[in-house]
Amino acid sequence: MDGLSRRRMLITGGTLGALGALGAAAPAQARPWTWAPSGSVAGKGAGVDPDWVWDDEADPVLAAVIDRGDVPKVNGLLRQWTRNDQPLPAGLPADLRDFMEHARQMPAWADTRKLKAAVDFTKKKGIYTGALYGLGSGLMSTAIPREARAVYYSKGGADMKDRIAKTAKLGYDVGDLDAYQPQGTMIVTCVKTRLVHAAVRHLLPQSPGWSQTSGGQTIPISQADLMVTWHSLPTFVMRKLKDWRVPVSTTESDGFLHVWQVTAHLLGILDEYIPASWDEANAQSKQALDPVLAATPEGQNLTDVLLDIVAELDAGLTRPLINAFSRYTVGDRVGDLIGLDREPFWQPLISAAWPLLVAFREGLIPLPLIPEAAWTVEEAIRKFVLLFLGEAQPIDLEIPDTNRPS
Repeated sequence: MDGLSRRRMLITGGTLGALGALGAAAPAQARPWTWAPSGSVAGKGAGVDPDWVWDDEADPVLAAVIDRGDVPKVNGLLRQWTRNDQPLPAGLPADLRDFMEHARQMPAWADTRKLKAAVDFTKKKGIYTGALYGLGSGLMSTAIPREARAVYYSKGGADMKDRIAKTAKLGYDVGDLDAYQPQGTMIVTCVKTRLVHAAVRHLLPQSPGWSQTSGGQTIPISQADLMVTWHSLPTFVMRKLKDWRVPVSTTESDGFLHVWQVTAHLLGILDEYIPASWDEANAQSKQALDPVLAATPEGQNLTDVLLDIVAELDAGLTRPLINAFSRYTVGDRVGDLIGLDREPFWQPLISAAWPLLVAFREGLIPLPLIPEAAWTVEEAIRKFVLLFLGEAQPIDLEIPDTNRPS
């Protein structure tokens, strides 16, 4: 009966093409913005609702790059830029070069000690963050209406395996041991992602499909949207680690938060919106993320594609097992929103077995050489996943010059 699941029936029934009842229904909206900028890394700010703030530095530059027809040339040049310490490629348009030189600078408040603690956190807890980024945050994103629709109607929505590969690259790079070191790649990944977001803001309002489903939003990927996505990553992950009773020291927890704070800054999020602590992050998430989760045809379509790719990645994992672990990760509310089938056999089994596996692993981690061995194995798995998603080719983040073909 898998082929007749509610999600597949919805998709094959032509709901997406007709923009039926789910598409017409207005998704839940966040409450009026009340989160105080005093709780941010900046410690101050105007307190403007981030739903009406975009990226004043990047947006006009990328609009000009697209309108001049420079995208193919720029993408070709940017393939050469892969390390944090590399100079920008010669030949970039002057306006883009000037913006990127500014955008690649680490924030003055970046703390090398905390970034080092983030490395220690990743060595010990990387297996959990990897699973939570993929079958947690990745699936949750399909229950975020604006994000799902922005992905679906933009160029990346036409090739979801490639789109997922590029998203996975950001998750991999932020957890890399050299992420923000000169020899690392995370600054490059952030700046390129910021360029892509600015390009989508210019292009997506021209998409009839997106315009009909945007819920009145005239420009996509606002600062509020970026923070919603941000919370679906570190804030969600830390909540789940606590739910799973994974022991995390205060130093490691602060380091994990800090690496994502720096990442937010480099993605173009204004410092006045970046939470300064986990308490502030949880408070902001309750206002920004939790109320907006809703079902959309686009999100359910993307869920189906994503789970097919997971099944393709590991033929040993059956769809019911993937459904069950995904529900265990994101919870029944999100599972229902994105159309995950309920699995009466696998769900109780996973709920009982996973805490035992966590306890067993955490009991081994303090032993000599175990963290290094675990990291080696887990790093090999991550690299294999990226190799599979990229089809054995380098994963390049490229600026789009069109939307998804109709």
